[in-house]
Order: sequence, then C-alpha cells, then structure tokens
Amino acid sequence: MLWDGWMLLWNGCEGMEKEKLIRKYDKHVKMYKNVCNNRLLDRWRRPLLANAYGNILEVGVGIGANFPYYDRENIHVTGVDFSPEMIKNARQTASDYQINAELLQMDVEDLAFESDSFDCIVSTLTMCGYPNPTGLLNQFNNWCRKKGTILLMEHGISSNSVLSYAQKVADPLFKKAAGCHCDRNIMKIVEDSSLQIDYKNSYWTDIISLIWASPVR
Repeated sequence: MLWDGWMLLWNGCEGMEKEKLIRKYDKHVKMYKNVCNNRLLDRWRRPLLANAYGNILEVGVGIGANFPYYDRENIHVTGVDFSPEMIKNARQTASDYQINAELLQMDVEDLAFESDSFDCIVSTLTMCGYPNPTGLLNQFNNWCRKKGTILLMEHGISSNSVLSYAQKVADPLFKKAAGCHCDRNIMKIVEDSSLQIDYKNSYWTDIISLIWASPVR
C-alpha cells in the first residue's frame, strides 16, 4: 500500500510537470515560427528531407516546419506533438503546402505503432527534450521498415571546450526557458541506440548534427 501511494504521488507530480511543459510549448508557437524561418535551418533541412519518402512518421512535428521540404506528391505524414497549439498550426501548414497528413496530439512516449509501420521516420530538433532519447530511437528501429530510413537534425553539445562548458552551465536555465537541454551528446545518443548510422554531417563545432540512419534487425 505504501509503494502504491508513492507511485500515485510520483505519477501525479510527473503529470503536473508534463502539463507545465505542454503549456510552455503552447506559448512558444510564435517563437518557433520565427526560428523555423531561419535561413540556416533551411540550408540543413533541405538536403536531409530530400530523402524522406513514402509513409512518414514525424515526431515533435511542431508547427509543420518540415512540410515545405517534403515531396508532397508521394508521401503521407503522420505527425505527432503533445502541444495542441503546435498541432493546430501544423494543420494550417499542411493545408498551405497540400501535405497529405494525419496529425495526432499525443505524447511520443504514449505512441504504440506496429513493427514496420513506416518507410521513413523524421525528427528535427526534438531529441533535446525527451526524457529517454535513446529509448525512443530504439522504438524508431522497431517502427521503421527494414529497408527504411531515419532522418535526424538535432542540436547538442559542442566539441569546442569553451562552448561546451558554457552549454553545461546554461543548461538548467535553458531547460527552464525552452523546455529542452542544450548539452546532450547527440551522436553518442544515436550510437548507443539500435540504429545504424549510414551518414552524418556536423556544423557549428558539432552543435548541429544531420544523421541518416537505418534500422537494424
């Protein structure tokens, strides 16, 4: 009984934290629109998403910033985000760019897809926020078809010692303000997962990573 009580208390606190995070992202929609129109992000999204095809799962779909880069003639996107305001804006973006999309307001931790459900899985600037990013990548490994592809554009810790120190110091404030971490070692997170890295590219002293990966069965 005591254990059950502690678990209920823990789950309640966790639920409250998640609700606070959702409200934070709801308020960030305008900021995300400004960030997503950044020309540097355009330069990185374009070559990565040129490889997206078929039945696509996009986690942390946000406002639909990736939609302009998809080949709208040959895809279906299942987009997931836990923020209702993000999903609302993503629906408008999908309509603007005529993207065949099903948009789900869900926490990625609650997703339950069958194995081999998707040709392609996309994550851009989301691995910074998940409690267990390696575990999620292992789910990608299961959900993606054997000859499919996983496309990642993520931000993380710099290989420059001065910048990485600043990121570590700033991380608690960054987490409070933006709801995500700025000091994660993205490449190690992917390497520790079940995925196979096929190709990678890094920018800004490794702060930005583009990764093309495939599932391993």
